[in-house]
Amino acid sequence: MVHVPALPGSPDYDSATGMNKILDSVVADLEALQSGGVDAVMFGNEFDRPYVLKAPPEGLAALASVIGQVKSMIKIPFGVNYLWDPVATVALAVATDANFAREIFTGVYASDMGLWTPDCAGAARLRSSQGRSDLQMIFNINAEFATSLDTRPLAVKAKSAVFSSKADVVCVSGPMTGMGVDQTELREAREALPETPLLANTGVNIDTVAELFSVTDGCVIGSHLKYDGDTWNSVDPDRVQKFMEKVETLR
Repeated sequence: MVHVPALPGSPDYDSATGMNKILDSVVADLEALQSGGVDAVMFGNEFDRPYVLKAPPEGLAALASVIGQVKSMIKIPFGVNYLWDPVATVALAVATDANFAREIFTGVYASDMGLWTPDCAGAARLRSSQGRSDLQMIFNINAEFATSLDTRPLAVKAKSAVFSSKADVVCVSGPMTGMGVDQTELREAREALPETPLLANTGVNIDTVAELFSVTDGCVIGSHLKYDGDTWNSVDPDRVQKFMEKVETLR
């Protein structure tokens, strides 16, 4: 993950240093991840707390601008995620020519942001209307910072996301950023979706990756690759290298 610093419109946006400081941070993290050998990168606005369910125009435009300015540096597949707006995320992917887009596309939740009802149909129709059928939509099926109001078992929700909403890839998350995924839920999702790519979405680290990879096809990792394993720090090149060396032994 390239966690982009707080964007314009966010309470933590630093107007004194402006977009230049944001760009410097993104460049440094991108270089550390790519030099460490990761397979892909994803740009997300994790610093824009408190999170919103509909992307503000200034934040979305700023994130698109940042990605556009570093695009010539990107050597591997990349994706985007504008928390927590699936339509905006797909729009961002279209504008930046991203390879994949991750979001909460399905379900209904009681969350820190209020009642959460994502618009999967709107996102999928936008992808189609913009001629981006190649864009992989990664469905995070159990939202962080929230409780699902859908009482169906996770395995049923996972299968339904593929059947009714055409998920290309399914993610399973822990309760918050940096917190581990429930192994039981991962295995239930795997059993329900033996042919669909499955990712562990939160809390992956060098000590758990082997067990996770015995069930999943890969993972999304952010916090563990930061200095001291802290979500809000910069990416630590040494941590990236050691993690990817471990991953190589598991391929």
